[in-house]
Amino acid sequence: MLLKCRYLPSLGTSQPVWKKHRLLSGGFFSSPGLLLLLLSSLLAESEVKEIHAMVGSDVEFSCLYPDRNHFSLNDQLFVYWQIENPQIAVAYYLSNESTRTHADDRYKNRAHLSLERMKQGDFSLHLQNVTPQDNQEFTCLIFSNAEKVLHETVRLHVAANFSTPVISTSGPITPDQEGLTLTCISRNGFPKPNLYWINRTDNSLIDEALQNNTVSLNEWGLYDVISTLTVPWVAHVNVSCSIENVVLHQNLTSISQAEKSTGNNDSFTGNLQEHRSQNAIFIILPLLLVVAVAIVAWVCRAKCPHRHYRGPGTVARELTDHA
Repeated sequence: MLLKCRYLPSLGTSQPVWKKHRLLSGGFFSSPGLLLLLLSSLLAESEVKEIHAMVGSDVEFSCLYPDRNHFSLNDQLFVYWQIENPQIAVAYYLSNESTRTHADDRYKNRAHLSLERMKQGDFSLHLQNVTPQDNQEFTCLIFSNAEKVLHETVRLHVAANFSTPVISTSGPITPDQEGLTLTCISRNGFPKPNLYWINRTDNSLIDEALQNNTVSLNEWGLYDVISTLTVPWVAHVNVSCSIENVVLHQNLTSISQAEKSTGNNDSFTGNLQEHRSQNAIFIILPLLLVVAVAIVAWVCRAKCPHRHYRGPGTVARELTDHA
């Protein structure tokens, strides 16, 4: 498709685009400002490719000419990679400056095009250190001799792992006080999560009317989520908090501290009972020993001969008879 530049509309002005931008040696397409008009000016839509990347990783956006023909970098070749939000050129190449490529300041040292690969029809964009702001569509537009020869759109889905949810409790010490409040906190994830409180007794979702959820973006462009749940006071609170990351197909779940505290109390009760049993054994053993000694003494007394004292005369007579 050939573009007649004098008919291209400008953004927010009736002035012809070719008068608005200075012409370089390569012609009208040498102006980087044109990239803001290309998507609105070209009616042809390309199939959107889907790719995924983690925050902080590197990713490549594919843009390949079908036949992988040889391209001369000096032959009126113009390469644009751009995004819509905000409307900027991530990286571009102008044939009048065949020794280097360009990148917007926000993508400087992060977005790269390979001159050697472009000669072989490979106009792929290499993006380093992915950020949450890169979560959008990137468009590749290639022009040769004022004709569009390639148009690719790649949708980047950015993700980051949330921290394991941490649950804390606050509320009544005794049943006569009011409801128990549980707080679930998870940080530094992307994209915006789904949060669920689950009744672990029957695995049902707890009514959202009992919850107060706050989701905010932190200084790194990642999401922090804080949720509070207020429930009536019961002896055993058996709930869990689950953070769902849709892009990563991931659920992180933590069990309520209230349940853990109940478990610790049960353990303490068991230890106390064991301690009491040990004390009882120590008391019974001495009693059994006393009884055993008494029985032995009684048996010995029953088997040994008994002599009765009948006075000094009797003793003298017994001695005379013996002599």
